[in-house]
Amino acid sequence: MVNCAIILAGGKGERLRPYTNDRPKVMVEVTGKPILAWQIEWLKSHGITKFVLTVSYRHEVVQDYFGDGSKFGIEIDYSIEETPLGRGGGIKKAFKSPLVADASDVVVCNGDIITKLDLSKMITTHIDRKALVTLLLVPYISRWGVVNIDDDNHITGFEEKPKLPYWINGGVYIFNKEVEPLLPEIGDHEKETFPKIAREKFLGFKDEGFWRAVDVVKDKSEAEQFLSTGKKDFN
Repeated sequence: MVNCAIILAGGKGERLRPYTNDRPKVMVEVTGKPILAWQIEWLKSHGITKFVLTVSYRHEVVQDYFGDGSKFGIEIDYSIEETPLGRGGGIKKAFKSPLVADASDVVVCNGDIITKLDLSKMITTHIDRKALVTLLLVPYISRWGVVNIDDDNHITGFEEKPKLPYWINGGVYIFNKEVEPLLPEIGDHEKETFPKIAREKFLGFKDEGFWRAVDVVKDKSEAEQFLSTGKKDFN
């Protein structure tokens, strides 16, 4: 059973200004609730009850809102970075929290993601396949419309933001505890840790459910549309 998560929640979110002038990126509200609250709610629905939040910029805003987690029916510990450690360094520091001390496998998430993917299935696949790392893969959606042409370059039609034949990193991982020694003290796990993982222990999990990394104001608007209507036609 996997019941612990580490959430990378320290980003400034400069591309979301002015929403982040007085708060970290994860506390930007989407349909009246912070991004981080949506993510915690989703994780809790899949059995996650213990959370370590890696925080830095304006971390007091996160702490004031979530406290120890008791009012949300969960446990929260904070891993405060006084100086930037990078995502890999932040995960390594968070692994020292007593909340994850006895966990064999831990969910790790970028804190700016709103999704409805089937995390329970991802966890089951990770455990059944005995993976060290399982990485969420989501479809690569073009940000631009595509023009279709025939062999003579006649225009035959248009596709608005089509799904391309590629998969991208969805920013949600499951780490087996054996990965911890491979994480850098300072640096990024994708650059410094993932190349060290044996191919047979490094698994991708494909999911085509709703997923949005809220990086810019347009992403915020599209996430609000989905959460309000349940439709993701904008993909």
